[in-house]
Amino acid sequence: MNYPQAEKWVVEALQAGMVIPAHPLALDEHGRFDVRCQRALTRYYAAAGAGGLAVGVHTTQFEIRQKGIDLLEPALRTAADALGEIQRHGGKRLVRIAGICGPTAQACGEAALAASLGYHAGLLSLAALAKADDDELVSHCQKVAAQIPLVGFYLQPAVGGRRLGVEFWRRFAQIPSVVAIKMAPFNRYQTLDVVRGVALSGRAGQVALYTGNDDNIVADLLTEFAFRVNGQEVRQRIVGGLLGHWAVWTSKAVELLARCHEAADVRAEPQARRLCYQELLTLAAQVTDCNAALFDVAHDFAGCIAGIQHVLAGQGLLVSTRCLNPRETLSPGQAQEIDRVRGEYPQLVDDDFVAAHLKEWLE
Repeated sequence: MNYPQAEKWVVEALQAGMVIPAHPLALDEHGRFDVRCQRALTRYYAAAGAGGLAVGVHTTQFEIRQKGIDLLEPALRTAADALGEIQRHGGKRLVRIAGICGPTAQACGEAALAASLGYHAGLLSLAALAKADDDELVSHCQKVAAQIPLVGFYLQPAVGGRRLGVEFWRRFAQIPSVVAIKMAPFNRYQTLDVVRGVALSGRAGQVALYTGNDDNIVADLLTEFAFRVNGQEVRQRIVGGLLGHWAVWTSKAVELLARCHEAADVRAEPQARRLCYQELLTLAAQVTDCNAALFDVAHDFAGCIAGIQHVLAGQGLLVSTRCLNPRETLSPGQAQEIDRVRGEYPQLVDDDFVAAHLKEWLE
């Protein structure tokens, strides 16, 4: 099977590690697609220092694919157009990742659409193949990979994911056009399954590891994993994040990732690295506390998208907090929890940055 290969700069950028926000969907007060705010969000992420964007993913709302809504192509195209405009005006190029869902025919069609719009890779959800065995899953992935380079995706069961074992991840990582894997099972054992699977695949260092564990962001970024494979030690790091959490307060996420990379730099003076790690582990708990409010952990993630919309609307980047699913709203007390963490951790909030540039992003 012939697999399209990602451009060299895309592979190198992913392996270096970056902030990749999961792009929300902008709707107006009547529930219609709001192109102006959608473009403003893309401009915000680029200005904040993100290295890539993921569009058409859970945070963009899976309902965009429903017949009668049909917003997958407009969402992908709007972000691609905005990124192209940024690049034409001298801004940096960002890695473009498109969410891909559904059974094989649908997933291949979405992959082909993303490739035609200039996306560099597809983030492949396997939620639609809940009963498939590893052979069926790998065959599905190979067929989609023939359309576009892939980013693997371990989605937590609480929002529709399924269990995926070490052997699946070993075989998935061996697909030649797999460039990265996003780990979002919100489970330490299952996160280890992915990392060990990549180590066993022989492609450690070639397949970039990204955290999607919004409950454990900083600890993931600070951990070096070590496994013995055929008598040799294989070490790997999670180099960046593809996160719904990073759809808000993104400029602070960029600063946070830079600090994590600094702490991991073995060339730094040991005492300085120890102090850096201590500070970051304290910050790790604060980031997780913020995520509990944003993602509505108290109500089993019922308001996880609405929490993101609430923050962005409060900053003026959205005119409405509406979601495509009318049941997707803030849970009781969630707004108060978000206000609490904003007040307790102002170092993680980028309201001033947004206020300073909002007008130009909305033009």
